[in-house]
Amino acid sequence: MVIAFAAGVAFTATAIGAGWLAFRGPGRWFVDRPGARSLHDRPVSRAGGIAILSGLAAGLLVGAIMEVPGLGLGLGLESGAGPVPAYGWVLAGGFLIVCVSLADDARPISPAIRIVAHLAAGGCVVLSGLPAEGLAFPGGALELGTVVGPVFTVLFVAWMVNLYNFMDGMDGFAGGMAVIGFTALAVLCVGGGTAPIVAASLIVAAASLGFLLFNFPPAKIFMGDVGSSLLGFLAAVGMLWAERAASVPLWVSVLVFSPFIVDASVTLARRVLAGEKPWQSHRGHFYQRLVLLGWGHRKTVVREYALMLLCAVSAVVAQRVAVGVQTGLLGAWVAGYAVLILAVTGLERRVGAGT
Repeated sequence: MVIAFAAGVAFTATAIGAGWLAFRGPGRWFVDRPGARSLHDRPVSRAGGIAILSGLAAGLLVGAIMEVPGLGLGLGLESGAGPVPAYGWVLAGGFLIVCVSLADDARPISPAIRIVAHLAAGGCVVLSGLPAEGLAFPGGALELGTVVGPVFTVLFVAWMVNLYNFMDGMDGFAGGMAVIGFTALAVLCVGGGTAPIVAASLIVAAASLGFLLFNFPPAKIFMGDVGSSLLGFLAAVGMLWAERAASVPLWVSVLVFSPFIVDASVTLARRVLAGEKPWQSHRGHFYQRLVLLGWGHRKTVVREYALMLLCAVSAVVAQRVAVGVQTGLLGAWVAGYAVLILAVTGLERRVGAGT
């Protein structure tokens, strides 16, 4: 009941904030004007991340006050709550992300400044006690060691921050991924006796749902870099925390967020191989290509939601089946994504041939 109440507070606070920001109009600051990467054709406020941040703060504060085990503001491992990160360092990393993103939302800043802040936030996650110790896979694990593990963690956090930012280019997309992804993380950790990560994940999901009320197509407000980068940071923290506290292998959490991870990673690789600058705005992500092919925001995002839900269910199933089944499931998803990529490319060719 306490966790549900805290999540309800997060949802309500975010919904009120997002609604107020949406209906007051874009104003002079934090305005998303149509550009090379945009799929919208009118100025829209991108201050929704501020509403998400306020909802998260309210929900987490209520959870701490009502004494959800392990969700206090301690700076280390708390007895009786399972392993929890040193919250001071996690807050420091989140603060860095919010500050650089807020500045970028108000007035674009250098990509170099952003990436330094993202890497520093990854360093904070390492200092919080959540460096990756190894990479588990069906039937085995790869030990990373005391040097490679922290380096991998820093890069993983920075990549999750950036890919969430890359994928926040369609109405309802990033918000929907957060609702489904963090809810799935909570479900994956329920059996691990880790109330803190279950509570934190549900609070993030609830705040994202409050924002989604005004971001579902046609969007009345965007989350901006503050929202997308913060959610990417929290997703990275949640995935590393789930592995450490609830023995949820990282590959299982990656499967949950794979619609974002696969799209962003394949698109980035394709652009780099083509000699394009990865930090420049574009409309080459698979979801953007589907919108431009005539599917529109609503049709595309609803089908993406179906894919996200299927990934989430597969991850929950994967945690509960034998190694052989896990291997087959993972292989099926690799093949499935390959088919989806080829299908989008084939659709583009057919549409192009018909024009």
